Amino acid sequence: MSNSIDQSRRNLFRRNKRDTIRPPWSKSEVEFTDLCTRCDKCINSCETQILIRGGGGFPEVDFSNHECTFCQKCVQVCPEPVFRDITESPWQLKANIDNTCLTYSGVYCQSCKDSCDPQAITFPLAPGTIPRPEISLDLCTGCGACVAPCPNGSIKLKA
Repeated sequence: MSNSIDQSRRNLFRRNKRDTIRPPWSKSEVEFTDLCTRCDKCINSCETQILIRGGGGFPEVDFSNHECTFCQKCVQVCPEPVFRDITESPWQLKANIDNTCLTYSGVYCQSCKDSCDPQAITFPLAPGTIPRPEISLDLCTGCGACVAPCPNGSIKLKA
């Protein structure tokens, strides 16, 4: 009898669930993982391919290449009751720019602003220094369009 422990299975439980972003309109983490059958229908229907098979085989959002267009295809194709009403806000995510942003090192960059359709990211003039980004939480939809273009990986979406 072997006393070895399968570390890959153990790491499933160590994973920080706060970093996991489920598809828009998902119910709570517990409800989602209890009801999701991991059929991949939502992943296959995602028009921007931001849904990936994450920990435990459950769908997760990965903004490293694209944004969420809130097309609702993931909700429409899912046979299980893992989603909330689409008349509600898709999620409470908002962009957050940390201090690794190139502007904090004196480098002029506005790639996040250029990719933000709702114009939630602005760079107010700052005489004598490089303008730094400011996010309007009222305008930010949490779509993630600003994440992939950031050359420093300084933007994360958080609830």
